[in-house]
Amino acid sequence: MAQLRQEVDPDEAGLDVRALDRLDRRVADYVDQGRLPGFLVALSRGGRVARLTTYGLRDVAAGLPVEADTLWRIYSMTKPVTAVAVLLLVEEGRLSLDDPLERHLPAFADPVVYVGGAGAEVRTRPAAGPILVRHLLTHTAGLTFGFYHRHPVDALYREAGLEYSVPPGKDLAEAVDVYARMPLQFDPGTQWNYSVASNVLGRVVEVVSGRPLDAFFAERILRPLGMSDTGFHVAPEQADRLAELYGETDEGGIRPVPGLPVHSRPRFLSGSGGLVSCAYDFHRFMEMLRRGGELDGVRLLSADSVARMTSNQLPGNAGLRSFGSPVHQERANDGLGFGFNVSVVTDPSRTLAPTALGTYGWTGAATTAFWVDPAHELTVQFMTQVRQETLKIFPELRRLVHEALVD
Repeated sequence: MAQLRQEVDPDEAGLDVRALDRLDRRVADYVDQGRLPGFLVALSRGGRVARLTTYGLRDVAAGLPVEADTLWRIYSMTKPVTAVAVLLLVEEGRLSLDDPLERHLPAFADPVVYVGGAGAEVRTRPAAGPILVRHLLTHTAGLTFGFYHRHPVDALYREAGLEYSVPPGKDLAEAVDVYARMPLQFDPGTQWNYSVASNVLGRVVEVVSGRPLDAFFAERILRPLGMSDTGFHVAPEQADRLAELYGETDEGGIRPVPGLPVHSRPRFLSGSGGLVSCAYDFHRFMEMLRRGGELDGVRLLSADSVARMTSNQLPGNAGLRSFGSPVHQERANDGLGFGFNVSVVTDPSRTLAPTALGTYGWTGAATTAFWVDPAHELTVQFMTQVRQETLKIFPELRRLVHEALVD
């Protein structure tokens, strides 16, 4: 088992120690206030870890501290891994970004778009065109999540048992068949709406490769990159390193909450949010992307594939706020485009927090985050384990990291 370690002094890596101390103190304040159990934050420049901070507890009741080898449910930070899996198949010629989804998943033939009504009185029309693989990678397929509570199709998802995208008792293939029966919110390619699309992509990977998603990830991504602590479940010998999952209380504190089952192989292998990982492993994943698809002599993807994945792929170079469905037309999406399962900074003058042009990354539902700033050869990861609703920590993190950049 490898463990992330600091490899270079911050000042040698062009980072201001006093600014990094401010970052640590600010996040530690949230722990001391009882709003976070504990955290890990790591910054690397040029591939060398220049700051690694752990603070607080991974399990409050047991009094167990956050350590460098703590395991975290990374939730939606799984999505970029799924994008890499798809691109591996594209590079092999077994899949095309412009393949109609129905070619691999026939249940998605003849998609329809919601027009009006509810329940048995729902009215639809034929979609203007098919869902393409690229629509799934860019969340422009017309799919949704039931928990938005903003569009009538969201309600249809909830009625089908899809509030959190996982139908009770179903595996990935069965769940995707349920998604296929739902009307789309809009014609494919015409809006951006964060959705269950990456679960659909996970099933595409299974069908095209002939391998279960966890096996494909392990054989083609995790083992080649040396990510031995990443997977859809934790082995018994890893279990004591897994952080407890928390949610917010009405009083502003935290309490343990249930999450996806990870102590044994889950029936539902979620390409949207099923992975558990650690700081060392995710550092290696970020570095593979930052270096254009290669790490330590292992080439996973071509530089062209990584460049496509990490650049804005929305039609006409549109932004998330302008192209997004109503639920996503928020200030936090200003200055951002979207690649393949990562957001991309397209206009730093408009972003909520200071950041460099071309910076890409994503977050997870338990308040985990990563980003890669190619211009500064910088990778950042933040790990904690709280399903937050009110604590909006990511813009503050980005600002504090930006303040630490000396050159």
